[in-house]
Amino acid sequence: MFKTIFFTSENGLATITLNRPEVFHALNVTLLSELAEAFHLAGNDATVRVIVLTATGDKAFCSGADLKDTSSFPTSLGARLQESYEPVIKAMRSIQKPIICKLNGVAAGAGFSIALASDIIIAQQDAYLSLLFVGIGLMPDAGANFFMPRIVGPKKAFELASTGRKVMMNEALQLGIVNKVVPFEQLAATVDELVTYYKNAPTVAIGYIKAVMNDSYNSSLDEVLTQEAKHQDLLGVTHDFAEGVMAFIQKRVAKFKGK
Repeated sequence: MFKTIFFTSENGLATITLNRPEVFHALNVTLLSELAEAFHLAGNDATVRVIVLTATGDKAFCSGADLKDTSSFPTSLGARLQESYEPVIKAMRSIQKPIICKLNGVAAGAGFSIALASDIIIAQQDAYLSLLFVGIGLMPDAGANFFMPRIVGPKKAFELASTGRKVMMNEALQLGIVNKVVPFEQLAATVDELVTYYKNAPTVAIGYIKAVMNDSYNSSLDEVLTQEAKHQDLLGVTHDFAEGVMAFIQKRVAKFKGK
C-alpha cells in the first residue's frame, strides 16, 4: 500500500514508520503524501487509541526535505508547503488521539518540525535536533515557527532558528522540547510502556485535552473556561466517566474503553 513508510494498526496502536533509510528518511512528495494518508487512517479508525511515529534504524528520524529530489523544490516553495507539508502537520494536530514521537535519531529541518507536531517525544540519547533551514538561506517551516516559541520561549526559539545549531538531547530535555531521553536500547521499552498507558486510558478525555490545549494558544481565559465547561458536559455522559467514578468508589483500577 505504501512505498516510503510502514503502517500497522493492531490492538489499539497505530504505528507509522518512515522508511527511506538511504537518505536518512528525507521528505519527498511521496513520503509526505503517505504520511498524511496514514495519519488520516489512524485518526479515523475508532479502534486506534494511540499513534506512534518513528523511523527505521538508529541514525536518523528525519533529515528534512530531500534536497536531491528536484520535485521537492518547485518554483514556488510556498505552494509545496501548502500542498505537501501542511496536510501532515494539520492532520497531526487535529487528531484527537495522542501521538508519540519515538525519536530514534537525528531530526533536522522539517523533520524537526514534524517531531514538534507530535504530543510527546521520547528520544534516544545520541540523537540531536536542528532547525538547519538558515544554512540554505531559508526560514523554518512546517509549523516550527508556531511550536518553538511556545515550547522554549521567543528568544531561545529565535536563536535556534537563526543559527540552525545542533541541540543535543540533554539541552532538548532541559528546554522542554522532548519529554524523556533514554539510551537507544531502552527506547522501544520506554515507548511501549507509554503506549500501554494510553491504550488503557480514557481516550475521549485525552482527545479533548489535546483539542482544548490546541485552541488555548489563541484563546482568552474566558474562551478557555467556556471550552472546558462544554467538553466536561460531553465527557460527563461517557462510559469512561461512569467507569472512572465507580472504580474510584470501589477502590479498584478503572477499565476504560475509550468511549
